[in-house]
Amino acid sequence: MKNKRVVVTGGSGFIGSHLVTRLVQEGATVAVTTRYGNEIKNERLKGCWNDITVLEADLRNRGALTIVGEFKPDYVFHLAAYNHVGGSFHQVEECFDVNAKGTANLYDMLPKTVKKFVYMSTSEVYGKQDSVPFVETMTPQPISPYSITKYAGEMYCRMSQGITNSVPIAIVRAFNTFGPYQSSKAIIPELIGKCIRGEAVQTTKGEQTREFNFVTNIVDGLIRAAANPKPFEGPVNLASGVEVKICDLVRLVAKLTRSTSKIEIGALEYRPTEIWRMYADNRRAKEILGWTPDVSWEEGLRQTVEWYQQYLKSEAASAIAA
Repeated sequence: MKNKRVVVTGGSGFIGSHLVTRLVQEGATVAVTTRYGNEIKNERLKGCWNDITVLEADLRNRGALTIVGEFKPDYVFHLAAYNHVGGSFHQVEECFDVNAKGTANLYDMLPKTVKKFVYMSTSEVYGKQDSVPFVETMTPQPISPYSITKYAGEMYCRMSQGITNSVPIAIVRAFNTFGPYQSSKAIIPELIGKCIRGEAVQTTKGEQTREFNFVTNIVDGLIRAAANPKPFEGPVNLASGVEVKICDLVRLVAKLTRSTSKIEIGALEYRPTEIWRMYADNRRAKEILGWTPDVSWEEGLRQTVEWYQQYLKSEAASAIAA
């Protein structure tokens, strides 16, 4: 990405901020879209704020997106989204406006000079499948407004590319991602925070499985998808392919944090819509992108725990000083 002009939507988000930081380090000229060009509201980018261009634009406003074309990007990474699965049931209109309509607005406003449009989709589009691991050839069965609208974004890009001489696309489906600066609404930072603070941790029996991917691995996959010189049809899973029981995750977080928390596995009921097994086949990413995860989920978890321990200490120190 050295000397390339790159736009990242959702650049102040969890994965987006790690991507922006990596692109700056590689020597790219980077712009991020945000509704508010305010460093305080974009703490994740404070380390590179002076090295990026901030484009104030709302994806829901097609006219406002002319600013993206004016930047003359070589590559566009589209990560901006309404991304809370549970919340999407209560914010259906916003979810459709941002994820479906917003993607169409952005893609249609891109100049034809863009070399690649990388669309960040999600493992959630698979929904409930009859078998694992999840493979790209499976028919998606989205079961939330969030996953429906992310799949709609996929289909719009593929449709547009199929009927017009439009910007080349790359669709990646990232599986559960974690790492520094992730919102506490996600399971891993929530567990880490409770264990560090010594709060009780209540979970289901935790027999359901997920896979977990350290954020730097996902960023590497995104960049490889953009830089890949050959076009490829359909989505690519960015996944470790390692199946982890939730109860094992809880125990490992408690061990790594040396927590004094009371761990109550089995205290909660399973959700009615629980997906019992979720992990992916990543062979297509290996074949097409030459991508495999460099950081194991255990090593990534160790690094994440260490980061949160330091972050929460500094957060506490700032509160005392104030």
